[in-house]
Amino acid sequence: MSDQDSATAYWKANLRLIKWSLVIWALASFGFGILLRPLVSGIAIGGTDLGFWFAQQGSIIVFMVLIFFYAWRMNKLDAEHGVDEE
Repeated sequence: MSDQDSATAYWKANLRLIKWSLVIWALASFGFGILLRPLVSGIAIGGTDLGFWFAQQGSIIVFMVLIFFYAWRMNKLDAEHGVDEE
């Protein structure tokens, strides 16, 4: 595989990871917190309904998990394509 092919594969994988992270981010914050709130309002969690919980707490937790997942996956991707820091 040439350097150009490797670089193209690396960036395709990187952009795919970014795209799916943004989809999850939008679903957690905008989807469950705003648009789908009436559908999940009947589910109780922590003394409040699930829609309110996602709008206030859940989206922040999802964002933090996404940050750590992205860093972990990018380190793995960097190692696979030979551009890691070690």
